Amino acid sequence: MSIGDLDTLAAQVRGEVLQQNDEGYDASRAVWNGMIDRRPGAIVRCTGVADVIATVNFAREKHLPLAIKAGGHNVSGKAVCDDGIVIDLSPMNNVHVDPDARRARAGAGAKWGAFDHEAQAFGLTTTGGVVSSTGVAGLTLGGGIGYLTRTYGLACDNLLSVDLVTADGRLVRASESENPDLFWALRGGGGNFGVVTSLEFQLHEVGPMVATATVFHAIQDAREVLNFYRTFNEAAPDELACYAMIVNAPEGLPDQDGKPVLALVGLYSGDLEEGKRLLAPLAKQGSPLLAVVDGMPYAVMQTAFDAGNPHGARYYWKSQYLKGLDDALLETILKWAGTFTGEHTIIGIEALGGAQARVDPGATAFVHRDVPYSLGIWTGWQNPADDTANIAWTREFFDAVAPFGAGAYVNYLGEDESDRLGEVYGENYTRLVEIKRKWDPDNLFRLNHNIA
Repeated sequence: MSIGDLDTLAAQVRGEVLQQNDEGYDASRAVWNGMIDRRPGAIVRCTGVADVIATVNFAREKHLPLAIKAGGHNVSGKAVCDDGIVIDLSPMNNVHVDPDARRARAGAGAKWGAFDHEAQAFGLTTTGGVVSSTGVAGLTLGGGIGYLTRTYGLACDNLLSVDLVTADGRLVRASESENPDLFWALRGGGGNFGVVTSLEFQLHEVGPMVATATVFHAIQDAREVLNFYRTFNEAAPDELACYAMIVNAPEGLPDQDGKPVLALVGLYSGDLEEGKRLLAPLAKQGSPLLAVVDGMPYAVMQTAFDAGNPHGARYYWKSQYLKGLDDALLETILKWAGTFTGEHTIIGIEALGGAQARVDPGATAFVHRDVPYSLGIWTGWQNPADDTANIAWTREFFDAVAPFGAGAYVNYLGEDESDRLGEVYGENYTRLVEIKRKWDPDNLFRLNHNIA
């Protein structure tokens, strides 16, 4: 890739074309996971669809690796590449809300914090992640789990249309009525089929104030509390989401400095007072170190885990869906919690079901509809000297819980887990390959968890 080639590309786009040694290059190539350190030949900070089309055509014609960076987490690091071209969509971060139609259209560079800020002005939102710096596009294309999954389905279940630049440089729209095969694949199939430039969502009445619960227990009480948690979820209505997480003790918990603790985090998306009533048992179980059940702005709740997921820390993840929370699994989780490692590590159990489970597995590319829980081993730390030990701990922990697995979630796959796509897509994988062959026959969009 010559300087002359890049000058030609720069003349065709309005956004910056950053090369090594340019100001802003290092910031633009960085992703949330500090384990990833790649140096693209050029980064195109696209300001609109025309920039995306020009860059896709350039990469295809020059036979260059092409990575797509939307600006969110990307734990696998596949949003950047060495030597090739990176399309940086983060400048395309606008969010437009139509409160009368209860619809919103978000640019591919938008994050959920910005989405909720706009939508909550009208008491509306849709299923998003649980960290405000998560990207709207990446989360949605992989499925999209969040507090509202049980109430309104996955983020991809609320998707109405997608604008996308194809491998041959065309802008197309995918919806139930336009290119429905592509729309099917985009709801769970990730970035395999083109460069998404905007996404349109159905919105729902949520908040602005919602009932929430945050309860901390000492780790020695975790077994009893998790038994209660299991029973509590079995009776929970769809509007109630409750996660169980083992985390490093936050400041202020008595006699817990430096120790892991069990946190129960709940949110009720319906009536505020009814939500407080339904969440109240979480605060009454056992002897909590801290228990708060109260109203909170939904947009604030969406930032609750931001501080524990700092940009640039080092992350290595393993995860799987679960068939249930049987006693042997809980014992295994607590055994590994006893060797807890990494200052940003979270062992997370996410309660699923509800609206997600009422969608036919073949209706979208996202196939895992009837799984009741997801288990995440989200290991995070700061010091590169701890890489080997933390990665080994995560892998060994995962091997111990693997017999309880019921499939995988593409958004939680690490850099080295593309061989798990059979677990991700199950019976839908064959159809995804056919659609990939139609829309990207030369596999231009391969720097992802690739459907080849």
